[in-house]
Amino acid sequence: MGRYKGYRPIAAKAKKIREYWALKNRPRDSQRYEVDYEKMTRAFTGKRLPVLAWEDVRNENRLFTLLSRLHLFGIGRMVTRKSWIWEYDEPCYWVITKVKLDYTAEKMEHGKAWGYLTFRGKPENEEKEIDKVMYHDWRMVPKHEEEAFKKFNPPVEEEKIRYVLYPPLLRAMILAQRQKEGKSTEEQLLDLEPAVHLLNASPGNQAEGTPV
Repeated sequence: MGRYKGYRPIAAKAKKIREYWALKNRPRDSQRYEVDYEKMTRAFTGKRLPVLAWEDVRNENRLFTLLSRLHLFGIGRMVTRKSWIWEYDEPCYWVITKVKLDYTAEKMEHGKAWGYLTFRGKPENEEKEIDKVMYHDWRMVPKHEEEAFKKFNPPVEEEKIRYVLYPPLLRAMILAQRQKEGKSTEEQLLDLEPAVHLLNASPGNQAEGTPV
């Protein structure tokens, strides 16, 4: 049976002190995510950035790089991401409601921000902290384009083609067979609908094919 260990106030106090200093000495986001743009590495860890991200790091902006240029740090403005614009047809954006800036960061490029998210045209009613603010793919929606950016016109679906002509060689074979059997040589069309069902059906449930 294990020995009972009672409450040790000195050990508990020492643990709290260690946790306090660990929290106090924790590097800030401005230190962790600082980028050496010449070497394309993280200045704090020395890790090299992915090659595919180099173009965005050079040409795109972090969220706080955009907000630091605006009145009241962009509260009330609409921001989106390049990756959202490329990936989704529906509008995706944040509306900034609150900003907590890290004034110790160089050029004030770091901090925390909150807002309301609209993702793929579906707005959320709960205010949330904006994630991935350190990514280099944020874009500001111009104020005169905000209403147009919110609107979404779904693309018109193209009419599906149900019947097509047989391939030339197969068409000639079918016509020759029908002439030989004395049947009508009226032009036949290939129905595409059964082919879709046959591809999704299990082998045991497929009907036996009819030879041509």
